[in-house]
Amino acid sequence: GVMEKLGLGPEVLLQENPRLVYARLTGFGQMGKYAKSAGHDINYLALSGVLSKLGRKGENPYAPVNLLADFAGGGVMCAMGIIVALYERTKSGKGQIVDASMVEGVAYLSSFLWKSQNIGLWNRPRGENLLDSGAPFYETYKTSDGKYMAVGAIEPQFYEQLIKGLGLDSNKLPSQLSFSDWPKMKKMFASIFAQKTQTEWCSIFDGTDACVTPVLSFDDAASHQHNKQRRSFIKNDQEEISPRPAPVLSRTPAVPSFARDPFIGEHTEEILLEYGFTKQEIAKLHSDKVIEFSKPKANL
Repeated sequence: GVMEKLGLGPEVLLQENPRLVYARLTGFGQMGKYAKSAGHDINYLALSGVLSKLGRKGENPYAPVNLLADFAGGGVMCAMGIIVALYERTKSGKGQIVDASMVEGVAYLSSFLWKSQNIGLWNRPRGENLLDSGAPFYETYKTSDGKYMAVGAIEPQFYEQLIKGLGLDSNKLPSQLSFSDWPKMKKMFASIFAQKTQTEWCSIFDGTDACVTPVLSFDDAASHQHNKQRRSFIKNDQEEISPRPAPVLSRTPAVPSFARDPFIGEHTEEILLEYGFTKQEIAKLHSDKVIEFSKPKANL
């Protein structure tokens, strides 16, 4: 209801321009019991059902930072809704309102979990399934130098290469999908991974299809050979590292800016002046807390 209070709700603006695509991104959506309630990523994740699936056996469910509901179920799904509405407009000539709820967005994002419940992937308690840390071949393991390796050797041919790299004989081990042996196998794998450094394990598994990769810090990710070859990370003019825009388009790739990120509100006055607002009108908007300013600090 914030935009309605400003006189800028969709009904008003769509009368001005019926081709307008008006996106509304919220946690709980535009209607329903919680529509006007405050919340954060963890709350939307909880209400979607997805949070109940995240976490290790015997531990509380945990939210993976705020990536799932805020950015994936929220921002990305909202952007997709805008693109869909823009494409539909090429046929109808009309705009519409996009109601992007983070609860529904992250629930839809997790459709795989819902639709694979009856095929054996998620029929066990949290932390005991194939992809949620239950399987010894889909897990992270600590190395002798305190770093970690990520293992994702699901397919039998990949699993065989994992076993070979660990110096084990698959003929002397339980079946890969022997659920009752998974806890024992995880302990065995952990003890073996703990005997070598991350670099040593990389030298063993790089170039194989064992699906074993190092767990990299941000700094290490930016300097990793593969990422450097693809120029996956960029530096701005203040030497700050960030990911390059993705995905990469062949004909019209994104051209990232190498300037520092603007401060919140840094260009508010400048942009409003460009759009014809007077300094008095801008001052009134600021005093009414509709907009905010932020002047960058001098670098002395």
